[in-house]
Amino acid sequence: MPSLRTSRLLQAQSFDAISQFLREGMADEATREMRDSLSALSQQIEALVQARRKRVDVAALIPLGRALADSARAHQRLMNGLGTPWQSLYEFAAYQRDLRRLRDALDAWLLVLEQHSRRERRVFQQFEQRAWRTLGGALLLIDMYEQSSTWPQQAQPVRAPSWWQRLRAWLG
Repeated sequence: MPSLRTSRLLQAQSFDAISQFLREGMADEATREMRDSLSALSQQIEALVQARRKRVDVAALIPLGRALADSARAHQRLMNGLGTPWQSLYEFAAYQRDLRRLRDALDAWLLVLEQHSRRERRVFQQFEQRAWRTLGGALLLIDMYEQSSTWPQQAQPVRAPSWWQRLRAWLG
């Protein structure tokens, strides 16, 4: 049975709800910075999505998009600076790839937005889908990191005794 906190995440219907979930999490020092950065990124995505849905003027959308692009780059730099425990997780590489794809989708949308292209709606939908996927990957990464920090340390495999050690043991 999922915990109350997990079930609240499953009911999240907006980027802002994910941001709130991240702020409420009890994180150790290793995850606090990651959660804060991801929360800020999620809030900016929500602001951009809401502005776009309200059909705000293009002149107002472009600065929001550029600010989000700057934040995504800063978040990418934070990710690159995380230590080996993070980078050794399989999910880390997948999240890095998703983050790059999000930035590419945002850049593509900003380009068609500035050109007043008819494709703007479709490209924006692709960006929004990419944003959901990226934030989902980030939540998975955080969860896997937090779970891995509670795993018992695996014992080093015992090496087979050398012939010299076997001889000494046999001789007594």
